[in-house]
Amino acid sequence: MMLPAFATVPVLTGAAALAQQPGSGDNGGQGEDFGKSSPVGLLLLLLFLIAVVFLVRSMTKHLKRVPASFDEPAQQAVDAGEEPADSGTAEQEKDDRAEAAPRGERT
Repeated sequence: MMLPAFATVPVLTGAAALAQQPGSGDNGGQGEDFGKSSPVGLLLLLLFLIAVVFLVRSMTKHLKRVPASFDEPAQQAVDAGEEPADSGTAEQEKDDRAEAAPRGERT
């Protein structure tokens, strides 16, 4: 099977690139200092670790303040078999909602 001329040139060029010897002068961007760290890198790493420690401490403080349940207290009282405290009459609740609504949307 013969390949057309336009298909053989890229194949041969790619094979030549793969067949290059490692000591050809091009080391792929890995210079003399490749893989070595500096004191600045160590300092940066330590600063990041300290920041993570403070963030974890802050997060645990905030999570301790989160309630165990987000259910409303009235619902908890009904579940426990107690009478929920009367928060007011229906008219009073309607007035509260009207005050909280923006002016253009009052009912």
